[in-house]
Amino acid sequence: MRRIAITSLVAMGAMALPAAAHAQSNDDPKVEPYVGVTAGIHDLGIGLPNDDGGIYGVVAGVDVPVGKTFFVGAEGNYNIGDGAIDSEYGIAARAGVRVGQTGKVYVRGGYQEVDFDLGNFVTPAVIGLDDTDGDYLVGAGVEFGLGDSPIRFRAGLDTIAFDSTRATVGVLYTF
Repeated sequence: MRRIAITSLVAMGAMALPAAAHAQSNDDPKVEPYVGVTAGIHDLGIGLPNDDGGIYGVVAGVDVPVGKTFFVGAEGNYNIGDGAIDSEYGIAARAGVRVGQTGKVYVRGGYQEVDFDLGNFVTPAVIGLDDTDGDYLVGAGVEFGLGDSPIRFRAGLDTIAFDSTRATVGVLYTF
């Protein structure tokens, strides 16, 4: 499953790069690709000690304006973790509205796969036990920039199947 997710993220990047080049060469404001780094906490919510941990990763995506204030987009993410999470990755569709010149408020939905660190829950770790699980992701977030800079800041709150909670902040570079 990890190969499928990594292949999906690479494919998204491959699609975003030509779009970014097209946007830069033609000054086309319709395509808004971005890449960034994120950090946060993922609480699995299973009621065991040490069922949360920090997550640190990358995100890449593209937004397409639909009208003056509405936009739709897609993004992929990959995070490594400490504590209860070894790693996680996923893909999501986004829809939202612009607020002012550089702000965005959005909702998103997609799929997230999580690789757990079973050493936090099972001692000794059971060899051969499947330690991955994935389900639908829903969430919301905000982004804002400072002036004409291509740098944006973001904050988001997600849940995976309404079982866990992820809170993240990040810095994005927009093309």
